[in-house]
Amino acid sequence: MPKRIVFTGGTGKAGRHVVPYLLGKGYKILNVDLKPLEQKGVNTLIADLTDNGQAFNALTSHFGLDGFEAGRPAPPPDAVVHFAAIPRVLIEPDNKTFTANVVSTYNVIEAAMKLGVRKVIVASSETTYGVCFAEGDKDFHHFPLEEDYDSDPQDSYGLSKVCNEKTARAFAMRYHADIYALRIGNVIEPHEYSMFKGFLDNPMSRKRNAWSYIDARDLGEIVHLCLEKDGLGYQAFNAVNDTITLNTPTEAFLRKACPNVEIRRPIEGFAAPLSNRKIREVLGFRESHDWRKYV
Repeated sequence: MPKRIVFTGGTGKAGRHVVPYLLGKGYKILNVDLKPLEQKGVNTLIADLTDNGQAFNALTSHFGLDGFEAGRPAPPPDAVVHFAAIPRVLIEPDNKTFTANVVSTYNVIEAAMKLGVRKVIVASSETTYGVCFAEGDKDFHHFPLEEDYDSDPQDSYGLSKVCNEKTARAFAMRYHADIYALRIGNVIEPHEYSMFKGFLDNPMSRKRNAWSYIDARDLGEIVHLCLEKDGLGYQAFNAVNDTITLNTPTEAFLRKACPNVEIRRPIEGFAAPLSNRKIREVLGFRESHDWRKYV
């Protein structure tokens, strides 16, 4: 039997690529979102996850009308992938962005744990590194950016993601569960590679994204690897592709662009400043969509 996955936020920019990727891997998926996803074989349950009753109910729902044929209530899913969120600042007021993202994540993880689900993947963000939505030109503390970095965002969105990571860690410890937080980089859809010429022409425009990115399809592979890897407890993973979004070797560029920022270990070749070393070493991730194939 394929694993049954409740995927929240599957209608969003990242989710609409990750969901079909997981379908191709044999998972059965229920999308939980505020808007339907036009994806054959995937039902969308419309739910407001800031309401804990709706979150609990969503995780105990049939995935489709065929579920009634079994003659019994739906069992809990095998895993939950939680991508639902207000996706950045300046869409909703800051207090709503923070509240919605933190409360919905708490509700989803709590419901999963109390239903006996022991694998949850949550979407964190590159914004936890504190530069993306900072006021003015803020430097990173050091390079490369790895998962032990002292996260210090100034904005409501990045702060909500730091809180969500702490929530995930707390529940993982309490319930002896595997909860993995993906610090997702700037998501690039297949049609968006036309933007890279602008990145190359204006390198400093990419500082807020740490000159890094994640192809939406490679993000699907990362989620798949997380679903298949058990026994890690709580983990944070940078979810980015391998290389910097420039044609200049990374370390040479950073020494010129950020002369006051420490480089703590050698950065070889064109490796992304937001390092994916951990997902390559721990999960075995291998990218399929290097931007140079498309630009």
